[in-house]
Amino acid sequence: MAQSSIEWTEMTWNPTTGCDKLSAGCKFCYAEIMHRRLRAMGQEKYSASFKTVRTHESELNRPFEWKSSRTVFVNSMSDLFHKDVPLSFIQQVFTTMNQCPQHTFQVLTKRSDLLAIYSEQLTWTENIWMGVSVEDHRVVHRIDDLRSTNAQVKFLSLEPLIGPLPNLNLAGIDWVIVGGESGHRPRPIKEEWVQDIRLQCERAGVAFFFKQWGGKNKKESGRLLNGRTYDEMPNPIAA
Repeated sequence: MAQSSIEWTEMTWNPTTGCDKLSAGCKFCYAEIMHRRLRAMGQEKYSASFKTVRTHESELNRPFEWKSSRTVFVNSMSDLFHKDVPLSFIQQVFTTMNQCPQHTFQVLTKRSDLLAIYSEQLTWTENIWMGVSVEDHRVVHRIDDLRSTNAQVKFLSLEPLIGPLPNLNLAGIDWVIVGGESGHRPRPIKEEWVQDIRLQCERAGVAFFFKQWGGKNKKESGRLLNGRTYDEMPNPIAA
């Protein structure tokens, strides 16, 4: 586990590591860069190449050790629904989450096809928030896959937002996160894209969270929109 600087969570938990690139949003993968750093530091968990997906059974009991309630981003360094992660291991991860109702677990995937296929074989307690990444119009089908699941809280991560997303179908969606790309060669984000998504969320009654403008210096760019921050969360955590 690790404390996280990600604005919408408190910490990360990685029962699997490794991944490969699937769509345009993966071009400058943060997890791949971090994996290389951790590997160079000699951390055994990251000793294999990033493209080697590994499961770590030793991590399954970790949430039971946390003394206070946490909001946890699951698999910041991988994708739980990668084809190389056995369904049986995904079920073990879910069992841990099911048995730790004091924590809120935020799971995010780009592999929405497998998410939809596996959904009926997973137990969706209310502390498991399920999300899909949607970086541009070419992958909006992931939202329909998410909507087909039994997750009680469903969210979208529109990050890195690299194109406009007009006319989103937000039925059944509880939360939308928007963010620009950061790094050495970030692709641009346009304010009109963000404003349009914000208005869509407002009309649909969906919580809206603006994470960052991104850019080469994301701290300098900040996260103000309309002169303020947007930190809305879905109702289960707001209550």
